[in-house]
Amino acid sequence: MKRLGLALAALMASATAVFAQQTPAVTGMGDAQATVFVEAGRLLADPATGVVQRGKTLVIRGNQVVEVRDGFVGDASQGKVVDLRDAFVLPGLIDSHVHLTGQQSASSRIDGLVQSDADQAMVGARYARRTLLAGFTTVADLGASNEAIFALRNAVRNGDVPGPRIIASGSAVSIHGGHGDINGYREDILHLMSPESVCSGAEDCMRAVRTQVRSGADIIKITATGGVLSNTAAGLNQQFSDAELAAIVESAHRMGRQVTAHAHGVDGINAFLRAGGDSIEHGTYLDDQSIRLFKQNNAWLVPTLLAGDFVARVASGPNNFFTPAQTAKALEAGPKMLDMARRAHNAGVKIAFGTDSGVSAHGDNAQEFALLVRAGLTPLEAIQAATVGAAEHLKIANEAGRIGVGRNADIVAVAGDPLTDVTELERVKFVMRNGVVYRAD
Repeated sequence: MKRLGLALAALMASATAVFAQQTPAVTGMGDAQATVFVEAGRLLADPATGVVQRGKTLVIRGNQVVEVRDGFVGDASQGKVVDLRDAFVLPGLIDSHVHLTGQQSASSRIDGLVQSDADQAMVGARYARRTLLAGFTTVADLGASNEAIFALRNAVRNGDVPGPRIIASGSAVSIHGGHGDINGYREDILHLMSPESVCSGAEDCMRAVRTQVRSGADIIKITATGGVLSNTAAGLNQQFSDAELAAIVESAHRMGRQVTAHAHGVDGINAFLRAGGDSIEHGTYLDDQSIRLFKQNNAWLVPTLLAGDFVARVASGPNNFFTPAQTAKALEAGPKMLDMARRAHNAGVKIAFGTDSGVSAHGDNAQEFALLVRAGLTPLEAIQAATVGAAEHLKIANEAGRIGVGRNADIVAVAGDPLTDVTELERVKFVMRNGVVYRAD
């Protein structure tokens, strides 16, 4: 733990130096009295309404929006004026599913053996910065070493490391041998690397949830079914028993945590929703009963279409670095996810934006928007999924998802109109998080 703290301190110094060189627009860090005037040519302040206002000035003091004025009325004698008169301004984007402390590559299976928790926190700091500069001011990290991700979350919160606000689950709760446990290594390695959050039986799974809460988890992530990238030929169907799922959801809710489930197979999706789970990640094989349960439970779907697209491309390409077990599952599940999202959307299931970045490359998160539109969402609906929808899903609607008086100053801007061409969001030009400008191209 001490080594991790020293490493993070070193990172803070180096990150500050890099930011001073690469992002001269950074301003107001830690100054609660600093005032910034953001002059917005077009402003989508509340994506829930879809109303685009023109010619507004956002007055930001410290980390909050304190006033919205008509016209371009920034006052350089009172603070810094940011000229976005030719830009389209909207709330900071929210990605409901990332893995900041790693990224899929040919070396991924070795990285877990050679990287310490401190190493992973360093890697996570790099990817957190990249994610922030891509316009994502809030993320939910759903699966990482407890020590690494909770240290990174706290460092960002304290202003020591540049990155998005992080809502972190830490280690996923999984069954022994399931997706989320360690698979495909020697027996002695398995025992060394298996996390405390792995469990068997209802009582033991209650312990795993409580252990995660004690360790600092903001949200509980479980692996209700097999997964594409676990190196085991265990399929993609339900892995927890119904009794285990009920025990997990009950114990998490009693401790004030919502539960989200990685789930591909329809049996695992439906069993988790019947147990009272709050949201499903992926949802590849959902059916009509799943849709009824989603709507009955007021549950959210996080489709992660970018992950499905990515794994299918890797598995079918000339430079496939997946194992045979991973390849078979990637080719099976990846191509089905777009149609899954289309059916869910057509049926009125609530969709929150999430990418599973760390499977795909960090910083490419906004590519999910075009995939959502291909699945039948309008550009506005895709933006709503990444703002007001994701904020409601993650229980932060009072803090994020909209721009307004009294709200956190999480603001991004693009040159063109994302309501016409949603791929504009892949080219973010301005990023402010918590009142601090991190990007101003």
